[in-house]
This record gives sequence, C-alpha cells and structure tokens, in this order.
Amino acid sequence: MSLLRWPSRALDRDAPVTVGGGPTAAAPEPGWRGWSRRHQRWWYPLVVFVLLAQMAFAMVTTAVAQAPTIDEPVYVGAAALYWQGGGLQANPEHPPLGKLIIGAGLVFAEPRIDPQFQGNQTDLGRHVLYEAGNDADLLLLLARLPMILLTLAFGLVVFAFARDITGRAGALIALAVYAFTPDVIAHGSLATLDVPTAGFLLASTWLLWRARRRPWVYLPLAGLALGAALATKMSALAAVPVLLPLAAWSVWHARPAWPTRPSSPRVRRFVVAGVAATAMGLLAIMTVWVSYLVVDVRLQTVPPGSVAAIDGLRGTVIDWLPFPEPFRDGMRIQFGFEDWEWGGYLFGETYSGHRWYYLPAALLVKTPLGALVLWLVGAVAMLAVPRLRPAAAYLLLPAGVLLAVAMTGSRDLGARYAVFIPVFLAVAAAALTAVRWPAGRVRPARIAAVTLVALVAISSVRAFPFYLPYANEAFGGPAGTYRHLHDSNVDWGQDLERLADRLRQRYPDEQVWLAYKGAGVPEYYGIVAADPHEVPPAQVRGLLVVSNTWVATAGGELRELIDGSEPIDQVGHSMTIFRR
Repeated sequence: MSLLRWPSRALDRDAPVTVGGGPTAAAPEPGWRGWSRRHQRWWYPLVVFVLLAQMAFAMVTTAVAQAPTIDEPVYVGAAALYWQGGGLQANPEHPPLGKLIIGAGLVFAEPRIDPQFQGNQTDLGRHVLYEAGNDADLLLLLARLPMILLTLAFGLVVFAFARDITGRAGALIALAVYAFTPDVIAHGSLATLDVPTAGFLLASTWLLWRARRRPWVYLPLAGLALGAALATKMSALAAVPVLLPLAAWSVWHARPAWPTRPSSPRVRRFVVAGVAATAMGLLAIMTVWVSYLVVDVRLQTVPPGSVAAIDGLRGTVIDWLPFPEPFRDGMRIQFGFEDWEWGGYLFGETYSGHRWYYLPAALLVKTPLGALVLWLVGAVAMLAVPRLRPAAAYLLLPAGVLLAVAMTGSRDLGARYAVFIPVFLAVAAAALTAVRWPAGRVRPARIAAVTLVALVAISSVRAFPFYLPYANEAFGGPAGTYRHLHDSNVDWGQDLERLADRLRQRYPDEQVWLAYKGAGVPEYYGIVAADPHEVPPAQVRGLLVVSNTWVATAGGELRELIDGSEPIDQVGHSMTIFRR
C-alpha cells in the first residue's frame, strides 16, 4: 500500500537508509551545488534584496537628477488639486488613481496653489511647480517616490509569478530581467501612469493564475488589481476581454475546491465559473467608481461642450460602459486624440500619421539584446514545455492582446505605450530554466539564462544614469537613440538641470540659444538663453542648444541653423550643443 501511495519516496535511490527504525544522516552533496542547497535559506533572499536594491538605487538616482518630463507637470498639478479638494476637472483624459498615488507623496510638501489661478492643465502644472512658491525639485521627487516604490513592489509580483510557474531559479531570472530593464527603470522613476498600469495588470494576471487553486481567495484580489489598472489608465480596458474569461477558466480548473459536490454536473460548473468571472468584473468596476468618488463625490466632469462628440460604434460603446460619466468623458477625449494626425519618426525617417509596426520596432531598439533573446526563448519554452503551457494563456495571451491593441493607436510617440511587454515577458523569461536538454539535464539551460541576464545587466549598467534615452548596442547605445527614435524614447525634456551644470562649468559667459522640447522652465535652473525662432538665422551666434528630437526631425529655419552649426557636446544624450 505504501508503495502505491508514495512511489517517489519508496523508489528514491538517494533516500536516507534507515537502520533500527531511525534515519541516518545523508552525506552532504559536494561542490558548489551542495553548498548552495545547504545555505539557500540566507543567500536566496539576499540575491532578491540586492536585485531590488540596485533597481531602487538606479531609479532614485535618476529621479533626483532629472527635470520634469513633458507629462509629469500635468499629473503633479492634478494630484495637488485632488488633495486640496479641487475636483476632477484637471487632466480628465486619465482616471484619478495614478494621480492619487502621486499625491500620496505630495502631501509631505503641502504644495500651494493660488486660489485665483486660472488656466488649463498645462498651465496648472507649471504653476504648481514653478510659480506658486513651491520647491519644484522637492515636489517632483516626492511625486516620483510613490511610483518608485510601486515599481519595486511590481518586481516582487514578477518574482512570485515566475516562482509559481517555474520554481526558485526561474524566479531569480525573471526578477533580474525586470530589475535591469532600462525602460522599466526609466518610466518607473517618473510620476507617470504607464508602469503602474502595466504592473496592476500583471498583478491581476498572477492572482488569476493562483485562483486555479484557491479561487475564492484570489479572484476578489484579481478584480481589485484589474480595477486599479482601469482606474489608472483607460488603455487597460483592452485586457478585460482576456482576463475575465481567464477568471472563469481558473474557477473551472479549480473545481475540487468548489463548495459543491465533486460530481456536480458540467452545467453547474459552467454557471459557477461565469458567476465568478462576473463578480470579478463587478469588483473592478467598483474600484473605478471608488477612485472617482474619493476625488469628488459629486462626480462633476469637464464643462459641457469641451469634449468632442464621438459617433458611431465607439460612441455607442462609451455610452454603455458601466463607469462614471467623468471616465466616459475621458474616453471621448482619448478617442479625440486618436483622430488627430500625429507626427512620427522611425529609423531616420520623419512621417505623418501612424505605422502599425512602430511599437515592435521601438521595442527592438529600446530593449537589451539579452532580454530580447530571453523573451523569445522564454515564450517558446512556455509553449513547448508541457507543464508550462497552461501558464502561457495567462501570460502570453494578455501581453499579445495588449500589444495588438496598442499597435492600432495613432500616437507613435514612444515604447512606453508598450511598457507592459517588458513587465510581462520578464516572467516568461523564467521559462528557459525549465527547459530540459538531452538526458533530462536542466543545467545548460540555466547557465544560458544566467549568461543572458548578465548581458542585460551589463547593458543596463553601461547606460546608467541615462535610462530614458537608452538603446541597445546594435543601435549605437544611448548616444545614438535619436537617430532611430524620438520623443519619450530619447528626450522628454528631462535634462534641463544637466544642461545648466554643463553651461556653467564649460561655457560660462557665452551667448546661448535654446530650442528646448519639454515642460520645464529653463530660467528656474539658471539657464539664460534666447529663443532662436524669434530672430533671423543670421543673428544666431554663439552656442545653439537643441533637443535631440528636433535635431533629428526639424525643418525650416531650425534645420538651417542646425546644418550650419558644428556639434561640440551632448547633454544626457537628449540635447546637442552646437557652436555657430
């Protein structure tokens, strides 16, 4: 009987031999492998801590050194207004949760807003940071710190998800890939909404995976995480048609844990799974409602007439969404943005409109080569290794659907619109450790995984602290990014403070002309510069400083100025200093 119940134990040749009824001590395994097993209790959590600590160091260092990016003042202004009871009128195109999280840091500075202030959301951001008597550097750092902490917490989700799927070795690989990915570090250190949305979606997916065993514990948590993603950015709606069926599938798979008889008919299983998925969706909807009610219980939206009417199928879908009216107005604004004709730049070519392959191409440039290999091999391994295939639906399917929807967007402005790809595929990279080579050996696959992670780490460390303009070595590194991509991929207005230091140290008392693409105020950082657009090109003499997006894409008189100048310096890989 015992052989039938515990075959692995009874037939294990390495099991301790018992003499006289008591077990003898097994001989310790020699070599590095034996040492690692004996001391795993302390070195394993130490590695986890070190990976997260280096990520924290990289993000905090970056956050301290960077001026506000283009989007951050808007979110900081809205967050300051939220916490002072100002309502939902600021930044209505995005739900409020992400800005509430940003505001959790701002409360320590108690930012001032002039009661007589009037202006749009861009004016509000400038007012809060630079005009109301606040310390802009301190305010910006306090706004970024909650996002840094949240990004680190999502690293633990990556670690836990990979451990559930592949085991302890795979969990370390996944966490390392996540912690060294430049785009995650860059945008995780900013007071923006892209990384929080991706992280909440990953958390919801992981909780759904866990719900296969304990659905009544993890499904409610998955619903709250999905709701948090929806309450942060509306693009998370694309994941709902994937995650709710996965919720039903998790309950179906977990049928032995149901509070029903094991012999329940198939129809009952189907009904219970559907009800559970519906309940998860209702929790997500409730979370969105609560996030709006926290800001304004009256749910006052933007003034009538300030939101474009959206007709056709899109308008019908918006009208039927079970969300607050301010959320639906935000969607109308977003669809209005999608109807604009935005400018793009890819691989040295400027164009109008949208190219469907822009995001995959941007990810190809912005991702370390080792991570690209790990993503690809990990995804293939998840499909090829039988025990990993169930997890592929939970990991690869949401990531694929989100990418497919994002690729239809009209704004070719940055890989940040697909930052969920490095977040999700960091978990998939762990699958390489589960690949068995001939004779059932897993060690070669783990050695390959560690080698690739080392390449990711080297590429990331070499880019420090210039993570925002990162490009991998195949595309020339951060110094060459502007030749392939533009906007938030390379210069988002983040280097005003570095520019001020450079001008003061190397070019004191010289005439400076500044063509700056960003939301910061140069004068705040001590930069005294004239605008080259305001005078004829012949009058522009001295130093000409140009944001690299315009170095690549400028036309007209600015192109004439650039072509007639000599490049002499780079600032943060986001600005070029010319001499005329």
